[in-house]
Amino acid sequence: MTTEKPDSSTNRTLIGRLLLLAVGMFGFGFALVPLYDVFCEITGLGGRTNTEAVKVAEAPDFNREIRVEFVTTLNSYAQFEFAADRPSMVVNPGKMYYASFTAKNLSGENTVAQAIPSVAPGTAADHFLKIHCFCFENQEFLADEERPLPLQFIVDPDLPAYVDTITLQYTFFDNVRAAAN
Repeated sequence: MTTEKPDSSTNRTLIGRLLLLAVGMFGFGFALVPLYDVFCEITGLGGRTNTEAVKVAEAPDFNREIRVEFVTTLNSYAQFEFAADRPSMVVNPGKMYYASFTAKNLSGENTVAQAIPSVAPGTAADHFLKIHCFCFENQEFLADEERPLPLQFIVDPDLPAYVDTITLQYTFFDNVRAAAN
C-alpha cells in the first residue's frame, strides 16, 4: 500500500476553484432580487401592481362588475392589529374607488411599518391601478397609535373578461423589529 502526497499545484488548483465557486455563489445571491423582479415583470407572476403612471379610462364600464376582496396578514414580528374596514366591494372597471384599512400599534413603542401588496390572480395585477396607497411608503406609528390607512384605486377596463374577482392582499411588516431579528 502506497501513500502518495497530493501535488501542491493540485491543491492550489482545487482551492482556487472552490474560492471561485464561493465568490460566484455569493454574487448570485445578490443578483437574485433583481433577477426575480425582471422575471415577475416578464411573466406577470408575483401579483405586483402598477409601477408606472396610471392611465384613467375615458368612461367607466357600468355593464361589468368586479368583486375586489381585501385580505390582510401580519408578519410574525409585527405587533399590530391590521384589517380592512370591509372585506370586499363590488366595482365597475374604469371608475375610481376608495377603501380604507385600519392599523393599530400594539408594541407600546414608536415603530415603523410597511405594507406589501399582492394581487391575485396574477393576470389582474397589471389591471389593478393604485392611485394612492398607504403601501407606497413606510408608516410611522407612535406607541399604541391607531389610524386609518387609505387606498384609492381603479380597475382597468382592459381586465380580461374571465376575471370577475380580484384579491388584494397586504402583508404588514414591522420594519424595526424585523430588522432587529
